[in-house]
Amino acid sequence: MRERFPFFAGVALFVVAILSMSLFTVDQRQHALVFQLGEVKGQLSEPGLHFKIPLIQNVRYFDKRILTLDTSEPERFITSEKKNVLVDLFVKWRIVDPKLYYISVGGDETRARTRLEQTVNAGLREEFGKRTVHEVVSGEREKIMDEMRVKADVDARKIGVQIVDVRLKRVDLPAEVSESVYRRMEAERKRVANELRSQGAADAEKIKADADKQREVIIAEAYREAQKVKGEGDAKASAIYAQAFGQSPEFYAFYRSLEAYRSSFRNKSDVIVVEPNSEFFKYLKSSGGRSAPAPAPESAKSGKNGK
Repeated sequence: MRERFPFFAGVALFVVAILSMSLFTVDQRQHALVFQLGEVKGQLSEPGLHFKIPLIQNVRYFDKRILTLDTSEPERFITSEKKNVLVDLFVKWRIVDPKLYYISVGGDETRARTRLEQTVNAGLREEFGKRTVHEVVSGEREKIMDEMRVKADVDARKIGVQIVDVRLKRVDLPAEVSESVYRRMEAERKRVANELRSQGAADAEKIKADADKQREVIIAEAYREAQKVKGEGDAKASAIYAQAFGQSPEFYAFYRSLEAYRSSFRNKSDVIVVEPNSEFFKYLKSSGGRSAPAPAPESAKSGKNGK
């Protein structure tokens, strides 16, 4: 029995070695391709324990996670205005068909990155060539990224890769053209500002003219209404005066004389020269029929003339 122990131990070791060479695991972050004598016999994407034929079959793993293609230097593109712009971008991609990926690029990530970079650059040159500087900088930036992702994904599928996202991190003008572009943008902004100011001044004058017109119309209508009210008041006053005169002519004459006296002698220095027997002094005479004394001739000569 002791003589056979080394044999059984050797057999056990051989079996363990065969099993270790036959079993392999696939991580949840990996794809696996099974090769048999250099030919792809199967692909595995589900994680777990799997078997292979030892010494005949071998396994190669590929990353299933999202990878990043980031340009080391900004790329130069030309817009529809024949202006150069510097674009810094990155691409998110992942392997979705490891067999096609291996057949297309030999499973070499560097070759895959080069292919994707060429595809994205070609698509961006086409998109930038159809747009102006303003559109690629701010106006249609999101649209460019969406269209570029779709176009790049169509070509990437040919090598078993999916383009998850394409992002423009920065779009700048080269130093040699940025100054001239900024001057033109400044001139354009000033032109627009001057147009707005001119339009505002014209609108202000129009509003002012309309306000002045409405003011004149309102004043004219108010004056007309005032004259109408005044005329009606004068008519009523005249009617009242006529009615009062008709009822007592003597009292009306006396009242009018008092008004005339008040108007003629407003100030103490006022002097009037009239005949003592004038009708003007009719109501200044005494009740006994004696007339009021006539003013002295000296005073009359030095006083103010009046009616």
